Amino acid sequence: MDRVLLIEDDDIIGEMICMYLKEEDFLVLRCHNGQEGLTALHNFQPDLILLDLILPDFEGTELCNSLRGLTPVPIIIISSNSKVSEKIEAFTVGADDYLCKPFSMHEMKARIQVLLRRFKKELPAEQQLATPTPIRQRITVPAMELQINLEKRTLHVRGESIEMTFSEFELIRLLVEHPERVYRREDLINALRGFDSYINERAIDVHITNLRRKIEVNPKEPKYIKTVWGVGYKFVI
Repeated sequence: MDRVLLIEDDDIIGEMICMYLKEEDFLVLRCHNGQEGLTALHNFQPDLILLDLILPDFEGTELCNSLRGLTPVPIIIISSNSKVSEKIEAFTVGADDYLCKPFSMHEMKARIQVLLRRFKKELPAEQQLATPTPIRQRITVPAMELQINLEKRTLHVRGESIEMTFSEFELIRLLVEHPERVYRREDLINALRGFDSYINERAIDVHITNLRRKIEVNPKEPKYIKTVWGVGYKFVI
């Protein structure tokens, strides 16, 4: 069953698309804003994205550009703007197709099927035949009593719930998923850029400092989030 991520804040259009695609045997997840969409991209792992250009928290083409940097799956823009300049900009930032509202549900389905067929043909043969890997929902580090729930986006350390910003959560998830790997600040900036448009080297250092305060027993002498001088950071178990 193909998985479609719908990022659409209009309830009427959103519900119509969800109902239609579910009846056509697609697995659909709808998000109401761009931030939800970015989170769902990791957790839901869609085969295709339907993206409205007008959202409450993101400029549509900016979000499209961020999504394209994070996934190769097809992206179809749905918009009430039929200007050629808007379409060209959408294609420039990574969209694969553009549907103008109002549109036929049958046409939408046909375009989805064409893009999915084309995308699957471009995948390596071994990837086409592979059994989908189950989506991991939890990460645990017994040595420090750390638990990350990827679905609920929560972090517990030594039995205590830790409050974090969106970028802090993405940063600790990345570090914990790849222990001992040394990340340059540039690597971390690129990893967070889709979520935080204001990220820079100074912001990375601030996030690391905040994370140490929240999870380390002694933040001034960190045991787990280590600085690799002149390079960046790594997570040590």
